[in-house]
Amino acid sequence: MIRRTRLFVFAAAASLLAACNKPSDNQVALLDAAHSAEQAPEQFRVRFETTRGPFVLQVHRAWSPWGVDRFYYLVKKGFYDNTAFFRVIPGYIAQFGINGNPAIAASWSQRFFPDDTVRHESNLRGRVTFANAGPQTRVSQLFINLKNNPNLDHSYGPIGEIVEGMAVIDSLYSGYGDGPPMGRGPDQNRIFTEGASYLKREFPKLDYITSASIAK
Repeated sequence: MIRRTRLFVFAAAASLLAACNKPSDNQVALLDAAHSAEQAPEQFRVRFETTRGPFVLQVHRAWSPWGVDRFYYLVKKGFYDNTAFFRVIPGYIAQFGINGNPAIAASWSQRFFPDDTVRHESNLRGRVTFANAGPQTRVSQLFINLKNNPNLDHSYGPIGEIVEGMAVIDSLYSGYGDGPPMGRGPDQNRIFTEGASYLKREFPKLDYITSASIAK
């Protein structure tokens, strides 16, 4: 039986942390969400390069308009580049979407966007969905369904589906298991506060998205 767990999105305090982790000039745009409501195309593809190989996501704005608009903005800004698949649970989900720079992660930690009211598509294997910690709490984290998870449909609506490279997702390293308090895998609070250095030091076998870009 697959154990049902909540897909947590932890908030992080930003002020002191940002002062200690000032982003480089080419990252400043990530800290400005003024244009993050730009409307995305009705359909588009995103190509992910990972430490296991590439995969391609077909995105459907009709499935989740608010979610797709946020995702489109973050991909264009390079938010998902060099981010970890920090929660991979075999037969359930693979989760990602916390930026490895603590200043950027903290800046975005509470930039919630509205829940979508359109009819949810089901969380079938290969579909990609924003994680949340309850109503109106979506920010940047997503999960990939590793099997059909219709039990998640009442809370989580997909934004798209993997059309190339599902074998890459199936091969992601999963040996660390779930994070606290369910398991001994990466702690999301520490990812927010310590960033990629924490993951590289304590979970060196994790796989990463090296780049994500809108496919031409």
